[in-house]
Amino acid sequence: MDKHFQDFLHLSKRESAWVQFAHYLGYFLMALPAGWLTHKLGYKKGILAGLLIVSLGCLWFIPATKIATFWAFLLGVCIVSMGLTFLETIANPYVTVLGSPKFAASRINLAQSFNGLGWPLGPLVGGLFFYASAEAGGAQAANETLWIPYAGIGVFVFLLFLVFLAVKLPDLVEETTAGSDSETTLDVSPNRSINYKLMLLNVLVLSFAIATIVIAFCSIFNLSDTAIHWIFASTVLLPTLYGAFRLKVVSFNLSSKSVWAYPHFSGSTIAQFFYVAAQAGTFAFFMNYVTEELPPLPELFNGSWILGGVDGSIVKEGILKVTEKGGTKLLSIAFGLFVLGRFTGAALLKKLPAHRVLGTYGAINVLLMLLITLKIGWLSVLALFLSFFFMSVMYPTIFALGIFGLGEKAKVASSYIVMAIMGGAILPKAMGWVGDHYNMSVGFVIPMACFMVVSLYGFSWSKLSGSQGLVGIKSSGGH
Repeated sequence: MDKHFQDFLHLSKRESAWVQFAHYLGYFLMALPAGWLTHKLGYKKGILAGLLIVSLGCLWFIPATKIATFWAFLLGVCIVSMGLTFLETIANPYVTVLGSPKFAASRINLAQSFNGLGWPLGPLVGGLFFYASAEAGGAQAANETLWIPYAGIGVFVFLLFLVFLAVKLPDLVEETTAGSDSETTLDVSPNRSINYKLMLLNVLVLSFAIATIVIAFCSIFNLSDTAIHWIFASTVLLPTLYGAFRLKVVSFNLSSKSVWAYPHFSGSTIAQFFYVAAQAGTFAFFMNYVTEELPPLPELFNGSWILGGVDGSIVKEGILKVTEKGGTKLLSIAFGLFVLGRFTGAALLKKLPAHRVLGTYGAINVLLMLLITLKIGWLSVLALFLSFFFMSVMYPTIFALGIFGLGEKAKVASSYIVMAIMGGAILPKAMGWVGDHYNMSVGFVIPMACFMVVSLYGFSWSKLSGSQGLVGIKSSGGH
């Protein structure tokens, strides 16, 4: 959607990243309310609420297409993500307790393996409606058909809502949460100094997220750049200073009843923030990269099925380049590698400690992002595709490492980790800014820094948790 809005609404890369902002803002705003409402209403009503919100959000794209302004599309994206927040925070734990605890991991792997189909198929379907051929009227024609896939999803999800409404689902009491082990409940780490620093980083990240939301609403009033900069700085600085003062007192008095007393959890929210930021930026600007930064294509690719036929490539100034429609096919291939990474990661995580896999995969992606930034011809292109493979297991692995050993507290911890994906709303805008002022290759320095944080968390997890390792976790689901 980013590249389409850049073409149709004449937006910069930084401005088009409001799509990611709207998407992850929905998660940020709804994560804790979803957990609270589920606790009050039960699993079934929580799932029904999520399905209904997703359906309404998708159907909103019908009038949004007629309105044809950026805010209308962003509102639809935000509503859909609010509904998805319900489903993500409810369906996963529900599947784990819907039967024998012995087979909980098998059930959730089976249920979530279906989302693998959406990764490669999504760009193929979206490309049919988001990117019209030049003969069909270009971006204007594509905008008139953008509502079709959303309306189709909206109707389908509403049918699911009716099915769940009619089916009797048991409201079960959750004894343990996936990823936690009731037989391995961890003690509070004696290293409170490290935990204080991690909690302070969480306060800084939260302040940064809130400041970005405030600036987003301030932009409606067309304030001057100076005023916006002062508002942003004060919104980040003041809560951080207050948090530092309060944490100095509170962190040393935390009991084992608080999830924030566990450094491996405090670190997981930071790692998740930066991972989702890296993922969202890479996904969002993939289309820009392949249409702007790819070396000249060999002639044999002109009109090939890999790029989607005659509309997938174009000759500009004697150089064969990829079009937006061709880019959707390449994105589908990249997502195929993402799915492959999840399957191979599942096998790997059964044999190796999860934190070491996470640390290693994070370090590999740092190297891959560096190769993209250096712009070394086709080697950089290969690095971009490989990054999809190595980021595939990061979200669920960070999730499992964060709630490991928390027992019943894992339910509260899960909501905070879901909130942490707000990183996907913020840092892609920085990546877009770099792409606007330099080029899209240099923009990948932002996810490179993010993967450094993820790798550091993986290699530090054993020290933070006081555990030797977690083997045999699920590698499917989530982002």
